[in-house]
Amino acid sequence: MPVAELFIGAFITVLFEKLASGDLIKLARSAGIDSELHKWRNTLIQIQAVLVDAGHKHIQQKSVQIWLNNLQHLAYEIDNVLDDLATEAAIRRLKLQDSSPTTSNNTRKVMLNFIPNKLHDLKYGLKMSSKLDKITTKLHDLIDHKNGLGLNVLNVETTYKRASKRLEETSLVDESKVVGREDVKEALLKKLLDNESSTSQPQSFNVLSIVGLGGIGKSTLAQLLYNNKKVKDHFEVMAWVCVSDEFDVFNISKSIFQALGGDKDFVDLNLLQVALSEQLSNKKFLLVLDDVWNEKYNEWECLKRPFYVASPGSKVLVTTRKAVVASMMDSVQIYPLELLSNEEALSLFYQHASHEQNSDMNQILKLHGEEIVKKCGRLPLALRTLGRVFRTKSTYEEWEKLLNSEIWNLDEEGEIPTALRLSYHDLPPHLKQIFTYCCLFPKDYTFDKDELVRLWMAEGFLYQSSRDKSMEDLGDEYFKELVSRSFFQHSIEFKSSYKMHDLINDLAKSVGGEFFFMSDDKMDVALEKVHHLSFIHEKHTTNIKFKTLQRARCLRTFLAMEDRRIYDTFYVSNKVVKELTYQLQFLRVFSLANYNIGEVPHSIGSLKHLRYLNFSNTMITCLPKQVGNLHNLQSLLLCDCAYLSRLPNTITKLINLRHLDISKTPRLKKMPLGLYGLTSLQTLSKVIIGGVSECRISHLKGLMHLRGQLSIEGLHKVKGAIEAKEANLLQKKGICYLKMEWSDVFDCSRNETTEYEVLEGLRPFEKLSRLEIKWYNGIMFPSWVGDPKFDCLTELVLDGCRSCTCLPTLGQLPALRKLTIKDMDGLKRVGSEFLRASNSCHGVAFPSLKVLRFSNMKEWEEWSTSGCGKAEAFPCVGEISITRCPKLKDVSIVMSSMNSLRQVDIKECPSPESYNCSKGIERLTIRCCPCIKSLTFQTMDDLPFKLKNLWIEDCDNMEVIWPLNNLLSSLEDLYISSIPNLRLFPKGCLVNLTKLTILACDNIESIPDNCYGLCLRELWISNCKNLKSFPHEHLQSLTSLTTMRIFSCPSMDDSFPCGLWPPNLNSLRIGGLKKPISEWGMQNSRSVVSFAAKREEEEDIMSSSSSSLLLPSSLTYLCIQDFVELESVSEGLQHLTCLKQLRIYNCPKLRDLPETLLPSLEILYVFGCDHPELQKKCSRDGMYWPIISQIPFHHVPYE
Repeated sequence: MPVAELFIGAFITVLFEKLASGDLIKLARSAGIDSELHKWRNTLIQIQAVLVDAGHKHIQQKSVQIWLNNLQHLAYEIDNVLDDLATEAAIRRLKLQDSSPTTSNNTRKVMLNFIPNKLHDLKYGLKMSSKLDKITTKLHDLIDHKNGLGLNVLNVETTYKRASKRLEETSLVDESKVVGREDVKEALLKKLLDNESSTSQPQSFNVLSIVGLGGIGKSTLAQLLYNNKKVKDHFEVMAWVCVSDEFDVFNISKSIFQALGGDKDFVDLNLLQVALSEQLSNKKFLLVLDDVWNEKYNEWECLKRPFYVASPGSKVLVTTRKAVVASMMDSVQIYPLELLSNEEALSLFYQHASHEQNSDMNQILKLHGEEIVKKCGRLPLALRTLGRVFRTKSTYEEWEKLLNSEIWNLDEEGEIPTALRLSYHDLPPHLKQIFTYCCLFPKDYTFDKDELVRLWMAEGFLYQSSRDKSMEDLGDEYFKELVSRSFFQHSIEFKSSYKMHDLINDLAKSVGGEFFFMSDDKMDVALEKVHHLSFIHEKHTTNIKFKTLQRARCLRTFLAMEDRRIYDTFYVSNKVVKELTYQLQFLRVFSLANYNIGEVPHSIGSLKHLRYLNFSNTMITCLPKQVGNLHNLQSLLLCDCAYLSRLPNTITKLINLRHLDISKTPRLKKMPLGLYGLTSLQTLSKVIIGGVSECRISHLKGLMHLRGQLSIEGLHKVKGAIEAKEANLLQKKGICYLKMEWSDVFDCSRNETTEYEVLEGLRPFEKLSRLEIKWYNGIMFPSWVGDPKFDCLTELVLDGCRSCTCLPTLGQLPALRKLTIKDMDGLKRVGSEFLRASNSCHGVAFPSLKVLRFSNMKEWEEWSTSGCGKAEAFPCVGEISITRCPKLKDVSIVMSSMNSLRQVDIKECPSPESYNCSKGIERLTIRCCPCIKSLTFQTMDDLPFKLKNLWIEDCDNMEVIWPLNNLLSSLEDLYISSIPNLRLFPKGCLVNLTKLTILACDNIESIPDNCYGLCLRELWISNCKNLKSFPHEHLQSLTSLTTMRIFSCPSMDDSFPCGLWPPNLNSLRIGGLKKPISEWGMQNSRSVVSFAAKREEEEDIMSSSSSSLLLPSSLTYLCIQDFVELESVSEGLQHLTCLKQLRIYNCPKLRDLPETLLPSLEILYVFGCDHPELQKKCSRDGMYWPIISQIPFHHVPYE
């Protein structure tokens, strides 16, 4: 699409406002350049008058398009010059304020400075005149060209009108509303809820694919199913991953792992997939892979390896534009989405275009609806987007203008529907400008609203001469308008973030033209005309990558983009950063966040146009004092800079600074004294209270515009209530997350009464959403903590308040959803004072609380709800955790009244002797509770028939897990570890058990024959020294068993008759058993692809070539560990032609490797095998090195 009038109209409007600035006019007069600026203004008025006509004609006339492009480039030049002038004016105003005479004695000084100042003005005027003359000439050339193009002045009434009322932002559920997909939705829902797996393939999961055009509603349908209550109840774990163009197995696996709650970091694919398989093991999962393009089967084959251990009935739901992708992924069912029927398309369009209070417009809608639907091609995305455009029109003439637009006559470029182009064309200029800027985002990029508004602000898109509202509020309004018009949509993966549909992203790039460039991996294009640049992080970024930037002298935006699906460390040299600051003098936005940068160059201070500077998550320790020269800086972002220890005092000169993010900077312990004079600050994420000559709490008084997060550290240095009240937190209405922190040193300098008064004086505004109080030393809390007037408070943390002897009354907080209480050493009893239900909650205490956590409560002995009368408590609590509360006795009585309780974690609580399970509990964890002897139940009606996960560990006195047989038929995951007195394994068949783990239970001698059913998928037994046998007769009937680990059970003898292996066993780890591994008949298990053997004591299996008879040829992964007599594997492994990964640990006599297998390996890891002969072969000059060097990942320490 030709660049439609772009955002030049909005840009020129801003230029007029800058030309009218009082400070700029004053400077221009003193420098003798005011007449030239007056000429600019008159010329721009002539140009602005024909922009509307140019916006129409450029569609068909390429010469008009070229004229508009040239005008946009020149507008950037003009803006740079005006910014130079405005910056000079601001610097002079500051100097004048600093040296302003206060007495008549200074009058002579002023007279003496008059002549030098006048000379300076003339010199500055001469310096700027040459720049101004060149621009004036270019403006005249544009006027001459304009006249030759026949551009006419149109009535301003024909320009875009902003809607009288902004459309409300739609929620995710509204966005997911589907029209005309009932049949396919029901079919998919039925298939998702089907517990059967494919009969044609030996796997526990099925792949279902939704195939169709871009914008046809594939992702919307997947979202609708993903959020369906039946689906959520059916699957144990669910994950949504947006795949997009690049099918990176490692990054996709990591995204799935983290979507399922994993918090470990990996660099090795095998370790990652092992961890992922443990997450999925014995669980029924739903995985949505959205927007898949990859057609390579081997990559899909690699990705799905961890899925095989899941429970039957698991599903992978794929959305793709390509049917060949669905076939490649072995979809058991493909659901093609067709275009909507005329009736369905009309219904969808009416839904988004109809006026609830304008019947005349609805009549026009019905009259022209058929025609519009035809123009949209019955494509849902186009219908929805264009419908919201028509909804903003209030007259018949406006509708006619849209219907007759010449844009409908354009040939479609690529896959962007013409209807979407018309939706863009209908945007007012200020929205065109900010939407086009989003072409810098890669596809499927998730962005934060506040962050994007800061970028718009830095680029000058939110500039306004009159300050009716803040730039942030104006940006928020614009953002919501774009959401309401469907240009932005909520992200599924990151709920607080947004993204653009692929077609919307394509639209933004098509209108961005030559002014914007987004580079995925290289910058080998001509950048002379590029003003805005973004790029995706690379592992190592060298100066070669940015070589072409030497020609990008006009660059205003340098934006390193973070891909949230990739968690890695990225490197760029300090030399590159330094060269960039020298080359790119017109930068407004400069971001190198998430790079391993250790130093910010002094030359950063030369970027006088800079508004946005982001060094978040870097290795920097300080900023140079030259940062104080950045007079225009609005946003300075230093979040997650773990080594940052100092801010320069010159930061106090940044009078335009609005956002300073220094959150998660643990080494930063001191603030520049004058920082609180920056009264424009809206974000100040951390405040550090100092001593007498340092920052005081009272300095916060003037920062009335603070919003978002505020953490106040060092409150123990505040002297009393009067000083605390001077912070005026009660009037800071924009703060939503407040953290108050004292010192973790509790010595004689701390005064309990003073700290109580300080906390009372720091009462915040009542619409706070999150509050954390840490290391407070008062005996009690002031009344505002727990006041029900705080009706927006959803999360509260009381941490380290060691002197408090009672909890505040928190039960009246109507919106509280998550409560954490920890390290309160003075608390012995929690009783009715904690609850105190009020009439406002209808006699219910904690009416909204869902998660309750206690930890490190050293003196806590009793928890009681008596004294509350008939008041109900904790009606919604679904998760409770009690950790390291050594004196707490019985908590079962309180928890038994929590009817919504589903998950209980009790850890390191030695006092309770028994635990009464709650009836509806589904997950129970008991760790390090040495006095507990068994789980008990008051009556048969109280049996936890819904219990699915049971984890018991380090309970020294437990002799019986539960006293009744056939009790827990719903149990799916049983983990028993380090219970030395447990003699009898629970009797009764656990028919639904999918995962069984028994570790370090020395007194267990056998496992009953019928202890598990046919659903068992993973079995792990280790360090049970007296275990002699377990039911092996039924091994071959365990068709679901895929993973088995048996280690260090030296008494196990008669188990596992040779060859009787589960038919679908995939992974086997064995070692330390009485029967030699050579007698286990491993070669008879043809399904095993992953095998690890670990030698213990006398055991030895691979000392000769006969070992080839021990291993199945199907292996793709082999690990050999601690075989101290093993000398050779050159012959014993030759038959393993499918092997991809070989790991050998601690085999000191090993002399060789299987040479013929090395070329096919993907991973080779050798450690602790130090025989000189092997070292020589693996060295860079050795016989193995030419082969080893070609293995994608190899670790051979002798290389």
